[in-house]
Amino acid sequence: MLGIVPTQQALRSAYEQELDLVKISPTANPPVCKIMDYSKFKYEQSKKDKENRRNQTVVELKEIRLSMTIDVGDIAVKTKQCLKFLEAGNKVKVSIRMKGRENSRSYQGVKVMEDFFEGLEGKAAMDKKPATEGRNIIMILSPVKA
Repeated sequence: MLGIVPTQQALRSAYEQELDLVKISPTANPPVCKIMDYSKFKYEQSKKDKENRRNQTVVELKEIRLSMTIDVGDIAVKTKQCLKFLEAGNKVKVSIRMKGRENSRSYQGVKVMEDFFEGLEGKAAMDKKPATEGRNIIMILSPVKA
């Protein structure tokens, strides 16, 4: 901490120490500078960035398709697959595509979705409730934090 120093004196001081004069906050009045080894700083910054990227988890959106006339055994299989996706930390989009006369009975599709959600035994949170969008009924689930 040298306080307010003229630019030429700061540059001379950095040159004598064989370091770089780096502007930390150039928009401040007066500008804030620091004497440091800039190449070492950039190297350490890149190492931190690599470490952060390695620890980062990417959440994917997986999709499970149901039908309005799905049977109990088939729902059990789809539920098991959905639980696998949720345990891996992914979000799941559950969808039903309505065909023909099924469009007039979309409430049955919503009931199938709600039954499916109940089968997940509290291991999922509903991000988006079952809603009809054109010919599709869509619900989005996310994993519950332990």
